[in-house]
Amino acid sequence: MNKRPDIKLILEDGKVFDGYSFGYEKSVSGEVVFNTAMTGYPESLTDPSYKGQILALTYPIIGNYGVPGNLTEDSMYKFFESYALHISGLIISDYTDEYSHWNANKSLGSWLKESKIPGIYGIDTRELTKVLREEGTMLGKIVYNNVDISLYDPNLVNLVEQVSIREKKVFGQGRYRILLIDCGVKYNIIRNLLQRDTTVVLVPWDYDISREEYDGLFISNGPGDPKQCTATIEYLRQALQKDIPIYGICLGNQLLALAAGANTYKLKYGHRSHNQPVLLKDSNKAYITSQNHGYAIDNASLPADWEPLFLNLNDQTNEGMRHTSKPFFSTQFHPEASSGPKDTEFLFDQFIELVARHTK
Repeated sequence: MNKRPDIKLILEDGKVFDGYSFGYEKSVSGEVVFNTAMTGYPESLTDPSYKGQILALTYPIIGNYGVPGNLTEDSMYKFFESYALHISGLIISDYTDEYSHWNANKSLGSWLKESKIPGIYGIDTRELTKVLREEGTMLGKIVYNNVDISLYDPNLVNLVEQVSIREKKVFGQGRYRILLIDCGVKYNIIRNLLQRDTTVVLVPWDYDISREEYDGLFISNGPGDPKQCTATIEYLRQALQKDIPIYGICLGNQLLALAAGANTYKLKYGHRSHNQPVLLKDSNKAYITSQNHGYAIDNASLPADWEPLFLNLNDQTNEGMRHTSKPFFSTQFHPEASSGPKDTEFLFDQFIELVARHTK
């Protein structure tokens, strides 16, 4: 390990945190966010929704169970959420190369170096989290060896275009044909659909979905500002003219809202944790959810034929919506969460039930 600090985290407000490098040795910039999960860093680092972001993990000990190998299942990496790491940089408090886990085959530091992602440890992540909770999500940069760079705001570009597939891909041979718009899809969404007798047709974010026949339409999670996805929004407007079931998750929730005529806005803090409580509307049922997003739907802007479906119990923000008469609904949280609770995985069943009724 290094004897002296050789890397810095510099926030846009001028605050500086000195630390030690354990990843790829380069300077990077992006949006600084934090995640409160105790486990699941392989899943988080491969989540496309973190594209352009420098991720701080609040749990103090990271790296102790290493990184699993690239075992594939159904043409997907079994232990990851996508084909690559998508974070711009990683911030942790304490790091160890001495990992121990039954399916680990490398250290976290080695994985970062292979993927050319810088990592910084020795940071007071409690203090950093307090800063971000008081000031809100902000831009920042990891500066290695005093090689300074300019601040970069990833929300000004179409991040979805960077993480979406380029060509159509088909998974499974099930009864129901589900068209899945890839805005940065997590593999576990595909896995959950395949477990429910489906054929999943994965298409790029800007694909003309009117060219396809399908029993249900699914809109995935993804990074950045949903208003950057103008092509997706327009195709969804056309899909809403039909009665074919639609389900959107995370960014998919926001894109569906924009297509319906509602508005979205950037949250001051964002929701990135495995313990966000949400309330099912008009009930006393609360669920613990996994989330990773920086934007939300303005409930007041929902058209008359749409209504909120879930509300966040911490800040009362939108956590989902549904159409009052057609088979369309969406959630801001991740019911497919791997490494998080599975309290809301039943929503996949509800979607397939809608599809089954539609195909009768």
